[in-house]
Order: sequence, then C-alpha cells, then structure tokens
Amino acid sequence: MLDLPRSLAERIRATPRAPSPTGRFVLYWMRAALRATDNPALDTALALGHSLGLPVFVYRALSDRTPYANARHHTFLLEGHRVVERDLRARGIGTAFHLERPGDRRPHLRTLGEQAAVVVTEDQPVEPLRGWTRSLARVLAAPVWCVDTAAVAPIPVVGRAFLRASPFREVAAPLQATRLALPWLDREPASPSFVPELPFEPVDLATADLSALVASTGVDPTVGPVPELPGGSDAARERWARFRDEGLSRYAADRNDPLRDGVSRMSPYLHHGMISAQVIAREAREEGSAGSRKYLDELLVWRELSHHWCAHTEVHDTLDALPPWARETLLRHEADPRPALHDRETLARGRTGDPWWDLAQRSLLVHGELHNNVRMTWAKAFLGYTRTAADALAVTIDLNHRYALDGRDPSSYGGILWAYGLFDRPFSPELPVTGTVRPRPTTDHARRLPTDAWARRIGRPLVARLPTVAVIGGGPAGALAARTLVDHGLSVTVFDKGKGAGGRLSNRRVDGVRFEHGASDLTFRDPHLQRLAATWVERGLLAPWDAPFGRWVDGRFEPVALARRYVGVPTMSALVKHLLADVDVRFGVRVEALSRVDGQLRVHTTAGVSDYDHVIVTVPGAQAVPLLADVAPSLAAAMATAVVDPCWAVMVQPIVEPPLSFGEVRLPDGTRVVREQTRPGRPSAPAWTVHASAAWSTEHLEDDAPDVVAAWLLRLRDTFGLDGIHHAEAHRWRYAQVREPIGVPCLSDQGVLVAGDHLLGGRVEDALRSGAWAAGHVLLGLGAQGRTDPAR
Repeated sequence: MLDLPRSLAERIRATPRAPSPTGRFVLYWMRAALRATDNPALDTALALGHSLGLPVFVYRALSDRTPYANARHHTFLLEGHRVVERDLRARGIGTAFHLERPGDRRPHLRTLGEQAAVVVTEDQPVEPLRGWTRSLARVLAAPVWCVDTAAVAPIPVVGRAFLRASPFREVAAPLQATRLALPWLDREPASPSFVPELPFEPVDLATADLSALVASTGVDPTVGPVPELPGGSDAARERWARFRDEGLSRYAADRNDPLRDGVSRMSPYLHHGMISAQVIAREAREEGSAGSRKYLDELLVWRELSHHWCAHTEVHDTLDALPPWARETLLRHEADPRPALHDRETLARGRTGDPWWDLAQRSLLVHGELHNNVRMTWAKAFLGYTRTAADALAVTIDLNHRYALDGRDPSSYGGILWAYGLFDRPFSPELPVTGTVRPRPTTDHARRLPTDAWARRIGRPLVARLPTVAVIGGGPAGALAARTLVDHGLSVTVFDKGKGAGGRLSNRRVDGVRFEHGASDLTFRDPHLQRLAATWVERGLLAPWDAPFGRWVDGRFEPVALARRYVGVPTMSALVKHLLADVDVRFGVRVEALSRVDGQLRVHTTAGVSDYDHVIVTVPGAQAVPLLADVAPSLAAAMATAVVDPCWAVMVQPIVEPPLSFGEVRLPDGTRVVREQTRPGRPSAPAWTVHASAAWSTEHLEDDAPDVVAAWLLRLRDTFGLDGIHHAEAHRWRYAQVREPIGVPCLSDQGVLVAGDHLLGGRVEDALRSGAWAAGHVLLGLGAQGRTDPAR
C-alpha cells in the first residue's frame, strides 16, 4: 500500500483505490482529529505525499448546516481549529479554513478533491460525517481513504462489532498493549508548505474574532458557549495533565461522585480529536495506580466498544440499533401508562418537577456536559416521560447532541443506547414501561447524590460574574431574548409599557369575542425556530390554521396555497406569555431614557432607575432612536434607516355574516381581512379583523378612529355584502409593517443591543430570530470575563 508503515496501513478502512495519477496534491480533509501531532490521518497523508512526490494540503471547514449546529458547538470547534491551524503552520504544513455561512455555501471540498490524487480523512462512523464521506467518494475520481484516528485497537484490525464488554476486552487488550508499548512518531512533511489556489476566501483564525464569526453564521444562537470548557489541543493537554497529576490515582474511588471532581472531563476533547487517546492511555498506564487501571478500562474498553460497534452497525439512532431482546421488551410495554408525560420543551429546560432529573438537564443546558454516571440515570428517565420508546430514544439523542459538547460521536451513541439495553443483559423482575431493561430510577440515584449539594454545583455561574440584562419591550423579540438568557442563568428584567404581554401579538376582547388586531398568524421558515415551533404546538400554545387563504378578485374568492400557518391558542399572545413566564417582567413601566454611569448602563423608567451590564432594545425603530441617541449613537443612526409603515386595524362583530368560505382574504390593494372564528380554539360567533394596507393607513394615519371605522364598514358592505353590525372599533399601529429592514439579526455597541422585526422583516418569525440573536450576542461575549472551571 504505497510503502505505508504497518502502523498506518492497519488503520485504513477497507482496501482503498489507488491514487489518481493526475492529482496535483494529497488532500487531508481534517474534521474529527483536530490535532497536528499523534494523528494517524495526518501521518497517512504525509506518507502518501512522500511516496507520490506530491505536496500535502490540509483542508478544514465548519458548516452551519450540520445537525445540531449552534453557538456552543461552533465556538468550541473554532477554538480547536485556531490551535490546530497554528500548530500545522509551525510544522510547515499548508492549511486553510473555510467557514460556511449565508452567501458562501458552495461545494469547496469537491472542487479541491477534483484536483487531488487522494483524499485522506478520519474514519468517523456516525452521521452526518459518514454520509458526507460516502457522498464525496461517489463524485470524485480520486479515492477517499478513511483512517481510524480514535481507537487504540484499530477498527480494521478488530474487524467486527461486539455486544458485550467482556469478549471485546479479550480481543482488544493484546492489540492495545502492543500499540501502547511504543510512542507514536510524527512524520515530517517531505515538501514545503503548500496551499493550492482556493475556491474560497480562507479565514485567518489567528486574528479573527471568533464570537463575530459565530454570529455571522446560521447556527442556533439560543445554545450558548461554555466558557469553562475552551476548545483546542492546548486546553485538552492542560486539562489532561492536571487530572493525571491530581486526580487519576483517585479515579476508582471518586469517579461515580459528581461532587468530587473525580473524572477527567476529557470527552469533548476526545470527541473532536483535540488530543490522542493513545497519548492519554500511554500516560495513564505509566502512572500505574488502581485509579489509572480503572480509567484505562473506561477509555480502552467501554469507549472503544462503542466506536467499533458504530463502525460495523449501519443504524445508530432508532430502536433498530438495540439487541432484539431489548427492542422486544420495550415494544411489549409500549401501552403501559407513563408516570409523567412531558413535552420536549419542558424536558429541554429541565422543568419536569423531578428535582434530581431537572438538575441533570440543567447541567447539560447551561454547562454543556453530564457526569457519565448521571447520564445513565438521566437517559433512562425518558422512557417514563414520553409516550413510546421510539419517542424516548429520539428525545434523548436530540437533547444530548444539542447541548453536550461530547455529543454526536460513537461514545455518545454507546452511552445513550446502553440506557435502552445495548451492551447489557435482561434484568428481572420485568417492570412496567422498561420491561427487562435495567431500571435506574432517579429516586435511587438521589439517595447517593444529595439533591441540595448537587444543586449548588450545577447552579455555579458560567463565568465568575454573570452580567445583568435589561430588555426594553415584551414582544416576541424581547420575550425570546429574555427566556434564552434566563435559561442560561442570567438575571434579566423586562420593561414593557403595556398592561400585559403581547407586543405585535396583542389582541382585544369585546363581549366574549377576541380580535387578533396585531399579527394575524405565524410562519416558521428558519430551521431552528421550526424546532421550537414544534414544541409550542406540542404544548398546545400554537395550532395550525388550515382555513382557506386567498385573494378577492372581481367579486369572488380565489384560493392561494401558502406555507403552513399557525396561530396562538387561545390567543396569539399565548406564545409571548409563555416565553415570559419565568422572567422578571415590569408591565406598565415606560423606559424614558438610557445613560452610561460608571461603566454600566442606567435605565431611567417611570418607576425609577436601575443599572445593568447589557440593555436589549426591542421597541420599534422610531421609539428606539431617542433611547439610543446618547448611549449608542451609531445604533440610533442605523435604526433611523429602517422604513416602517403604519396599519389601521378595524375590528367588526357582525350580527349575521354572508356565506363565505375563507379564513383570510387579501384585497387588491393589499388589505387583509380575517374571519376570526376560523382560527383554532376561537368562539364560533362571527368576528372580522381588517388590517388596512400600508398605503391606505398612511393616507388616513391621522384620521379619528370613528371615521376609520365608518369608512371600512362601508367598504365591507360593498365588497362582501356585510351588513348589520353589533360592534366595531379601530386601533392604529403607527409602526406596524417593516418595508425596508436593516438586514442583520441584531445590532450591538458597548453593551447595548437592538433587536426586533425592524432588523430582518415584518413577520413574527423575524422578530423571534432577532431576539434569539440578541441573546446569542450576550452569551458569546461571556468568555471574555474569564472561566470558572471547578476542576482548577
């Protein structure tokens, strides 16, 4: 195999095709081994370059379309890429990094691969990396060689999956001992540093603002970074050295107690290959204590058992991944009553009411990690929280991969699936819900791990001093920003001049009939908001609105197909009320001015003054400009560029309405007419809401409300034959429809942030996206305040 040494050849999966004779260089697609030393894939590329007489180029990229991509994972990975970029350049190895983001989503890897003699990458046997590798191999003339960089006992040498630890240990132990007996020798590049002509503008991570890079992508901003777990090989080596010297000898005694800092917390670094498992195993073996022997059993047996199983198993994320006995017993108990069903949002936020389990989930949500002994109990609880075993497994995987920095790799699947019977045996007696799958009640674990003591540990702040935040405006943008920050442990106060939550989702009640005189409906195109919307539908806060929508043309209704629309239940404001349920909200309080005092932002309100580290302004642009003028003049100038049209909303309660089939119809001038009773969960009594067009509303902006009502009653009679009115009134929205948004999710300047639909567009979804990113900017900035690593 091109004179590759055995230590490399044995790590290449299957028999690779010969390199392309027309290739100009060897391409190493680095993605799961972010390290410049002790890296079999890098050494394979260098060895191939030497044999072929070709230079080696290392391509690195990060996609915001990866499943579960969020600010937490992207920050950790960018920190890792920054360090490996420095180390590769120091070794004289050419490299470039591409950050995928809106406006730059072209197939750069394929473009480079078409010029390569061979593409080398890591053998990461889980999705989506496995699927991406197969797709690349299908379209390139050059072969794609996959190298095992994760296991000490090479995956191709072991050659099969195991369902129990004992037989795997017998096979793997001698292979591991042989490979740990000698240190890994890094190969030197045989040619000068080489970078081909690139189809993209590379990012120089050495000088880049990583938080700004994350903010430029389309990742989910509502899952913030974890300052106490920095990414990169430097942090990995430092953490390992500290544990090796201070904690390894006590590992056997302390490992199951989350209060003792008895574990290495190396799993995020091993997951992304920021440190070599061989290095850790070799140094642990040299230490020689009882603690090191137990640590090696976890590292070399249980971790590698999962990697080998994933490598030889096609399906990892459904019940089909389980051994037959486990799948059969879970399905046999599918109809058993569940102790307490919870929707996905309740689970994600750790609000089930089980104090012990909620703390486990809070550890994931805020700190991005779960103690392994806790994770086993945490995972098993989902069987009692969801309707089916399939649902339980899906939610377990989703929450683990979304929040855990060590999620999405073979060890994650091995640990999660163990909770459902993988690598285990049946247990008697057979129990409701779990059947013969090993039980592990949270109540039992709580007796070993006192909830009060654990709550103090989980309640530690993300940084030494968490910033305080004021949010001005309690509409969708402000509500989601506040909720996101509160969930991460920050102190947030929302000020709203209204009597209750709603903003643009406000409604008005007249004689038992509700008029949604704010936003008419909600749509969700953003994939991250679609996920949240699904949980809101599950909770009953939103419901699909399937009544016909169309245009009124020449006296008749013409239906128009639209993307799925949702409405709040029982009112549109239900969503905002829900988001603000756990937030300190001061209704009926108007913010009159902002100023800077001693490095903080002072909020002057009709109820007094108070100081904050950040202020998020979500009120309409014209109202925001005077607030921003003194504290952030650049933001005030930007806000002044947004063009917002007014809207008159007319609410009509007919005595009897003509026979009509539509739920909402648009008139030729753009006016929208809604029949409120067609919305889910509304009274059947006829009720119409008219949202007059921007042109009409502008022309009649200063008219008196009774005159507006009279004009529209006449038009409704002439257009639809609507006559005989029980009640009618009008409401003027001076700042309603954004005609020319600023075009960015949020604006920021020295602690002041601006969010709202005037930044991205006029839909409620635009306001929610903007609010999420305002919170994301605050969370991305926490790393600058220092770290609170409890293991230090």
